[in-house]
Amino acid sequence: MAAFYDSIRFMDTAVSPFPDDVEALKALLAATLQRADQAEAQLANAQAQASATEAMIAHLKLQIAKLRREQYGASAERSRRLLDQMELQLEDLEGDASEDDLAAEAAAAKTSSVPAFERKKPSRKPFPEHLPRERVVIPAPCSCPACGGNRLSKLGEDVTETLEVIPRAWKIIQTVREKFSCRDCETITQPPVPFHVVPRGWAGPGFLAMLLFEKYGQHQPLNRQAERFAREGVPLATSTLADQVGAAAFALMPLYRLIEAHVLTAQRLHGDDTTVPVIAKGKTDTARLWTYVRDDRPFGSADPPAALFYYSRDRRGEHPRAHLASWSGILQADAYGGYSELYAIGREPGLIMEAGCFAHARRKFFELADVEAAARRRSRGERASHIYPIALEAVQRIDALFDIERAINGKGASERLAVRQDLSAPLVVELHAWLTAQLAKLSRNHDLAKAINYMLRRWDAFTRFLDDGRICLTNNAAERALRCVPLGRKAWLFCGSDRGGQRAAVFYTLIQSARLNDIDPQAWLADVLNRIADCPVSCLGDLLPWNWGLCQA
Repeated sequence: MAAFYDSIRFMDTAVSPFPDDVEALKALLAATLQRADQAEAQLANAQAQASATEAMIAHLKLQIAKLRREQYGASAERSRRLLDQMELQLEDLEGDASEDDLAAEAAAAKTSSVPAFERKKPSRKPFPEHLPRERVVIPAPCSCPACGGNRLSKLGEDVTETLEVIPRAWKIIQTVREKFSCRDCETITQPPVPFHVVPRGWAGPGFLAMLLFEKYGQHQPLNRQAERFAREGVPLATSTLADQVGAAAFALMPLYRLIEAHVLTAQRLHGDDTTVPVIAKGKTDTARLWTYVRDDRPFGSADPPAALFYYSRDRRGEHPRAHLASWSGILQADAYGGYSELYAIGREPGLIMEAGCFAHARRKFFELADVEAAARRRSRGERASHIYPIALEAVQRIDALFDIERAINGKGASERLAVRQDLSAPLVVELHAWLTAQLAKLSRNHDLAKAINYMLRRWDAFTRFLDDGRICLTNNAAERALRCVPLGRKAWLFCGSDRGGQRAAVFYTLIQSARLNDIDPQAWLADVLNRIADCPVSCLGDLLPWNWGLCQA
């Protein structure tokens, strides 16, 4: 029996490793907490390092994607959207890395044996020199904290710059017109009322410019702007703001007409259109915004670029015929049938020559050769479309033409033409022969046959760039100008009326033309609204974006 109790005491000792002494228990607890802190710090470091690595990988992927886009152009139709998605992903990953970095630093502060992980933070450019500096000096000690002496001598200073923002400030400008009476003839005189963009209006040019740019440049409807103004202590009715927009459109119409005249004197135009929902009785109709872009920079011209917008309730061909009724030249556009009568031989006042868009043609093949999209559909368990080697080869052949174009972009028309005759023409001949041979192997209703016929039936338009150095290979200039409309549709959803669509066309013309000339649209609109009343008709051209930019420089 004694042996049995001895074995029980031995088991108790083996099972319970904790000492009976209180001080020993405290020491054991302290050591355990220290090891826990170390483990927590190591885990936080590992998490911070993983987050930093993931953010760096996303940053490098984004850089590679941007470099590819710069080198190869918009080879993928989704490339812009994918870049935006990558930017959003990078924002979140950088936020995760910063949060985990601080957590690792806090965990490392609890222990002396685990150093904190140091993340390589994104480099920041110096703050712009034009920003005002407010100097805040921290009071220096009056005496030495070490010995108490008061004989202190300044050795220098360290300056830390912090970027701060002042909330938007509202103010009322009181324009005072004093009255005077003549003591001799008792005539009362008073200075005339200064011009206002809106007759008897209350909104200053800076406020109007902000209102217009937020609505048409930043896609913020007036009701949302009114809500924000109210939160800032300035309640304004949406109808009141809409009244100012209509009056500003009337005041700026002369500039719209000048831009219209400038665009329609070009020898070559890019044309395109996009849908705009508009409210109708009990439903929503699909209206159209049309754009015609003059951009001669690709062939080295010094003429300023500009974008002209029109609105129509439908997409009938009579609209582009009316827009370009007095114009003749080269029109770069897609294969929309409404343009066909513009290309008629013997047209008055002159011939309009069609120039095909290789981006549209390439897109049809690209959709049939998108390996990545097919892989994504399979990964989601969806049915993936077929990938055709013929489509892939067509994309590669067209891309070879784009490679040549990138090398001559911005050069003179004659130099571009010489390079095209030397390098592009043989590739185009081979492309035509190859497309014809592939078409003979396909059924009439095959998707590839439709893509091939899209080019072969318009072959003269697609090869016109070989005879004229001014012609671009794509119609991307018009598509870029129209990009603001789909962005806006997500915010304002529809136009309230046909007149609203026409106003949108006016302001899109002004804002997009300013952007094409690298001008801040809001600053330009504010100055124009301030000066347009006193500007003689003969000097209105000085207010156009390209001339205004030269004056500001």
